[in-house]
Amino acid sequence: MLVLTRKQSETIHIGDDIIIKVVQTGRGSIKIGVEAPKAVRVLRGEVAEEAEQHVSTSQAQPSTCVAPPTKPAMNAGKTVKFGAV
Repeated sequence: MLVLTRKQSETIHIGDDIIIKVVQTGRGSIKIGVEAPKAVRVLRGEVAEEAEQHVSTSQAQPSTCVAPPTKPAMNAGKTVKFGAV
């Protein structure tokens, strides 16, 4: 794991088209912005874990229900700001 120290307004570039920006710093938390192409899925850790658990549970117990397709994120392709981490 690469660990970097950044100050407010500083960025981290991942590849040619993903930018992580420190938007705000505070006591014990930070806000970050993520700029990524629409095709790149960006999730908070707890959301990714929940989705992973749902998938593993669904595979273990086949369901007769079919979930409706999800709508694309309203902020796709835009800078997304997350709350306290």
